[in-house]
Amino acid sequence: MAESKQDRKKQKEVTDPSKQKKSAAKESKKEVFVEEKVPARLLELYRTKIVPELIKKFNYKNNMQAPKLQKIAVNVGVGAAVADPKIIETTVKDIESITGQKPTVVKAKKSVSNFKLREGMNIGVRVTLRNDRMYEFLDRLINISIPRIRDFRGLSDKSFDGRGNYSLGIKEQVIFPEINVDSVTRISGMDITFVTTAKTDEEAHMLLKSFGMPFVK
Repeated sequence: MAESKQDRKKQKEVTDPSKQKKSAAKESKKEVFVEEKVPARLLELYRTKIVPELIKKFNYKNNMQAPKLQKIAVNVGVGAAVADPKIIETTVKDIESITGQKPTVVKAKKSVSNFKLREGMNIGVRVTLRNDRMYEFLDRLINISIPRIRDFRGLSDKSFDGRGNYSLGIKEQVIFPEINVDSVTRISGMDITFVTTAKTDEEAHMLLKSFGMPFVK
């Protein structure tokens, strides 16, 4: 079958090395899109504003002495999973949506016959946040989730452990905007622990308050 004029032209372009070089040069000139990483808002706030305030208040000698947030631990106890194991799957999905990180399932270490609990059964979910995810979660918690708590009157300043760490109890997971209220079948709470490098509760209180935690006496 005779080749058409267009087919011969295409074949010539493929075999012609000069044409191949020109097409490769055009492709190299195309702009390559590189996604720029934006630092967490509260991390920038900590470096530019909070650290100088802490140094001024507590008379630190340098920036390294200023306390910082090390990690945020989120724990959810799911005792009802003993009777219905599917509850664990729902809880894992909820915590993953809230924190942006896949949580770990906690298993029972001992068997308790009174609670129909056997060793190795799934009884909880936990996740530990660090670095940018930690600051992003804290930002959403302070500015979006906590204001949605019903009859909210502020956070107690008596939940520090004496070593610079603070624990907060959440009664309902629906305060987080990532949770679709219409699809919620079971209301569950969680414990959130803020671990800092502060040596005293006063320093930790000042650090978290500078981030925007709404404490009341």
